[in-house]
Amino acid sequence: MPPEPLSAEYFDEWYADKAAAPTVAEITNQIMGLPAGLSAGVIPGDAIPGLLAALRLRSGDTLLDLACGRAGYGLTIARETGAALIGVDFSARALDKAREQAARLGVPGATFHVGELTASGLPDASADAVLCTDSIQFPDHPADAYREIRRVLAPGGRVVLTCWEPVTPGDERLSPRLRHVDLAAGLAGAGFTGIAVADQPDWRDRERALWEAAIAIDPGDDPALQSFRDEAARSLDHFELIHRVLATATAP
Repeated sequence: MPPEPLSAEYFDEWYADKAAAPTVAEITNQIMGLPAGLSAGVIPGDAIPGLLAALRLRSGDTLLDLACGRAGYGLTIARETGAALIGVDFSARALDKAREQAARLGVPGATFHVGELTASGLPDASADAVLCTDSIQFPDHPADAYREIRRVLAPGGRVVLTCWEPVTPGDERLSPRLRHVDLAAGLAGAGFTGIAVADQPDWRDRERALWEAAIAIDPGDDPALQSFRDEAARSLDHFELIHRVLATATAP
């Protein structure tokens, strides 16, 4: 069975729910070790220096944050390096939040526009680095996303991907979007070189702690807390079936 399509409208609603749930953000940031007020995801704060080093950015370089969401990680890295940030996402609601966050974090040169993982809208060879956090699994045809990343990267440009991979490839207990994730194969198929994929057990431990904290919450009649608890239950249900991974590669 093919994966259910995920529309921009679906993610617009998802990001609207996140914006209405400050308690969820506070819990997430506390457990993930992220600065208070940063709208990000489930990559821990102490992983950001490693992402930054892997991207090999210099001041004035262009960083594409692909499927950026609220762009917390891309904005943090751009502020640290002096890189010019371009954020692309197909959720207009997410991009509104990214623009607000750019102003709050003091990254006024960041630009954001609507686009797809498979069609970013950028010219060929226009980015010095691409960051894609926890999203490469979403396209119906992920190979198209890897090819798009290769297309927009200048020769020698770096790509950094974070995701989950199945412990057992093809495990039907996982969702169709996760059961076939293979970052090394995807990058190799798009022609990247110097490919490295590394398990991140510390990230995984932090994420487990987040979901266990969410499960322990009494949501009462708060729909945001109930949604958070439901997400935790779904995540813990298959947690032992996945690895947490970081992939890096270079465009030839």
